[in-house]
Amino acid sequence: MNRWLDLADHRLEYVWHGPPPREAPALVFLHDGLGSVSSWSDFPLLLAESSGCGALVYSRRGHGGSDRAILPRAVRFLHDEALAMLPRILETLGVAEPILVGEGDGASIALIAAAEGRIRARGLLLEAPRVFVEPECLRTIESASRAFERGDLRRALARHHESDVDATFRGWAGVWLDPEFQAWNIEEALPRVSVPVLAIQGEDDPYGTLRQVETIAAKCAGFVKVLVLRNCGHSPHREKPDRTREEMARFLRDEILSGNPGART
Repeated sequence: MNRWLDLADHRLEYVWHGPPPREAPALVFLHDGLGSVSSWSDFPLLLAESSGCGALVYSRRGHGGSDRAILPRAVRFLHDEALAMLPRILETLGVAEPILVGEGDGASIALIAAAEGRIRARGLLLEAPRVFVEPECLRTIESASRAFERGDLRRALARHHESDVDATFRGWAGVWLDPEFQAWNIEEALPRVSVPVLAIQGEDDPYGTLRQVETIAAKCAGFVKVLVLRNCGHSPHREKPDRTREEMARFLRDEILSGNPGART
């Protein structure tokens, strides 16, 4: 059952699976640009059960059942989420050393948060992470915008976004297609990411090339494992759920919770 987190100026929906943070490590799920609590389906629950961790899943402002966002989004919206909102949420819920599980925009938020040190992340489990803007991504968002206007994509997203699906989509597409956003790049932050990182990308991801995960592997200071999934697009946990869960659970056990990252490589 969804709960509500009151943050004075707005309210967020969230769910918690498994043991509370005082009893076990906590996975914190950060959805993609069009995601929400419900878009993760049962993946957080199953990963929590297979790893023994607790799991926090929440919808960012403007997503799911959370309060509407203030639009247009700022070009620095990913930094704002990583450096202001995420620490606030974790402190309110008592999560001291999270393991961040991010997809798409959520993976970028996780990298920024780990690099800047405002939270004490123990490790990162990333799906389709992006650290710079690529033409392939912009073309896909432009195509998605046309599908949304036709109604196909709008109907598919409406079941995940209760407040205003139009605002959710246009807020996301609008900032990514903003000319000022084209210079967005977080490569300079990667050398400050010292925790273990699992970076998973579908070989057929239309939102980014393999340069994204290759850059993460080359520039992060900590141990990084890259997993490229064949016959998989932008969302490994939906398209290859069993393989993605198994790889995340193994990485959690061997690299994050063991305290000895990279020892088995």
